[in-house]
Amino acid sequence: MTTIDDRLKALGTELPEAPVPAADYVPWLISGSLLFIAGQIARKGEEMILGVVSGDKDLERARYAARACGLAILSQAKAACGGDLERIARVVRIGGFVNATSDFTKHAAVMDGCSKLMIEVFGENGKHVRAAVGCSSLPRGVMVEADAIFELRG
Repeated sequence: MTTIDDRLKALGTELPEAPVPAADYVPWLISGSLLFIAGQIARKGEEMILGVVSGDKDLERARYAARACGLAILSQAKAACGGDLERIARVVRIGGFVNATSDFTKHAAVMDGCSKLMIEVFGENGKHVRAAVGCSSLPRGVMVEADAIFELRG
């Protein structure tokens, strides 16, 4: 049986440092057996992934941004779990927000970038419920923001 860290390595993925909150909130909170991760914005290294999704030409970049949000979510989860992602029993929910034009309708396809990462990392336990919505703007002009809820092991 492979560990989550093994799966991340096999994907050629390193988790970034858990980002510091940009305002007056906590990045994560444990309540009972649930771990709530605050909205994480899309970054590539130190650079934010900015822009408005307006059509198919932006779709792959937006999927990449959603995956980057997923990596930030996992970084926060790892911090919340004291460095041990094995404490996560399953991904419960992903909430996705896409900075898009009013005629863009492929929000679900964008958020697949985050969802597929969770399934690659957690296998069957990575399958989750999800919301994917369009927004007229997001903080700092980022293209995608996502939050998450995880179930922790007893």
